[in-house]
Amino acid sequence: MSEPVLSLRNVTKSYADGAGGLTEVLSGLDLEVYDGEFVAVLGFSGSGKTTLVSAIAGLIDLDGGEVRVRGEVSTEPGRDRGVVFQSYSLLPWLTVEGNVALAVDAVHADKSKDERQRLIDDTIGLVGLSHAKDRKIAQLSGGMKQRVAVARALSGKPEILLMDEPLSALDALTRAKLQDEIERIRGQEKRTILLITNDVDEALLLADRIAILDKGPAAKISHVFDVNIARPRERTEVNADEAYMALRQEIVTTLDQMNVEAAEIIDLTDSATLPDLTPVDLSGAPKAYRDAAMSDRTSRYLEFYKAKKVYPTPTGPLTVIDDINIVLDKGDFISLIGHSGCGKSTALTMAAGLNEITGGKIMLDGREIDAAGPDKAVVFQAPSLMPWLTARENVSLGVERVYPDATKSERRDVVEYYLERVGLANAMDKRASELSNGMKQRVGLARAFALSPKLLLLDEPFGMLDSLTRWDLQDVLVEVWNRTKVTAIMVTHDVDEAILLADRVVMMTNGPDARIGKVLDVDLPRPRDRQTLLDDPTFYAYRQEVLQFLADYEHGAHQPA
Repeated sequence: MSEPVLSLRNVTKSYADGAGGLTEVLSGLDLEVYDGEFVAVLGFSGSGKTTLVSAIAGLIDLDGGEVRVRGEVSTEPGRDRGVVFQSYSLLPWLTVEGNVALAVDAVHADKSKDERQRLIDDTIGLVGLSHAKDRKIAQLSGGMKQRVAVARALSGKPEILLMDEPLSALDALTRAKLQDEIERIRGQEKRTILLITNDVDEALLLADRIAILDKGPAAKISHVFDVNIARPRERTEVNADEAYMALRQEIVTTLDQMNVEAAEIIDLTDSATLPDLTPVDLSGAPKAYRDAAMSDRTSRYLEFYKAKKVYPTPTGPLTVIDDINIVLDKGDFISLIGHSGCGKSTALTMAAGLNEITGGKIMLDGREIDAAGPDKAVVFQAPSLMPWLTARENVSLGVERVYPDATKSERRDVVEYYLERVGLANAMDKRASELSNGMKQRVGLARAFALSPKLLLLDEPFGMLDSLTRWDLQDVLVEVWNRTKVTAIMVTHDVDEAILLADRVVMMTNGPDARIGKVLDVDLPRPRDRQTLLDDPTFYAYRQEVLQFLADYEHGAHQPA
């Protein structure tokens, strides 16, 4: 085999930990990347992925080891390596052309003005932005901004393109389109690429090899997998490929096992038992009305009937969703999935009473929803905690309101019970500002369940988390939901998440005028386990059905609902 174009040997890096000590982030890390190869590095949050990219790019000094490019030791940035970070770092007042020109003029000062202009035009064309080269960055979508960042990195004609989770902050549709763009650039440019990602499917779609970074601290490359799947790799086609399924299962199993081995052991014994309490009705309706609405209703517990939402705009009314009809029995769990702009979150906020219903009705337990209240608990993508309060105090705020007649000890037991269930038994008294994003979202889940709501509404609650942390919280959600069987709706972009959690997957057509395009009944036994599902051909059949629906609507198709 030829000499590697990039070689990392015994790379070690530590940072001060704020307590006078040092935390070793990378420890004795070794990796080799060959000319024209695409390597994806998968790792958990906090495992040192960005430190690794910065080390390769020459942006930080190493404590030990070395980085070699074509056999030469590299200790500082060079034009042989281009970097694309998760944040765009573009100048918003300049145009697309202006931002790329800054990089070209800096790196290729030896070229003539005409040569530099040709390079600018060619690079912008390479990422598909020729039509927008005169638009200012402030006017671009997130996906277009990331294309500019890729163009800027490529404009230096680097031998190695380093990409540090460039797509993680984008919605699923934009992410899929940029994955296709990266694959096209790889095929056209034959450039050596190292991609840092937390998305297993992204790595499988793009890479020649996948390297697994240990869960930090003191992380190193522990496993390397060859991706022997023919290109081009289409999402809907590889899902039925046996080699893809086997490799995907092997990688997911490896990551799960690493997560279990590194996880803190959480004692889930019921040190706090859940008291038998009934939350008060805070809707403000007259007592006679409340008494009439009380029932043991189980069928048609939640019903969307011809639900419609219209927003006024300067150019006239905009119908976001129209004629939405969904019926849930008590204890049902459904997932709403579809491309950005299809009205999923709009439907959810209407069910929460946070968004006025323009037409039709939404009924909960025999009563029309017309206002927000703790009987409809919502978990948003951002946890919305009070940062100066502890986890316990954040959950207590709602518990004290819905159980005003309970004793202090009973309310405390409710709070502790659900914080234990979400794995925060040892962090109840930490302030929200001291918690990681994943821990904050655990508090949000505990707070929602502790209200004993009639309806649990989840609006992409794990969307801001890396996929590995998301798996953890999916398991937490499944465990707590299995105990409560609360009626639930979850908005998600994640196909696996939609199938893992739901009794039905409701697929939305593209907006505006979005409707229900298809409903998939998920006939998989509960409780569900991710590892078991990966062995179940029915799971892959369901996955294929949802992926095909999303692919059909990827370019704005409007098929009959």
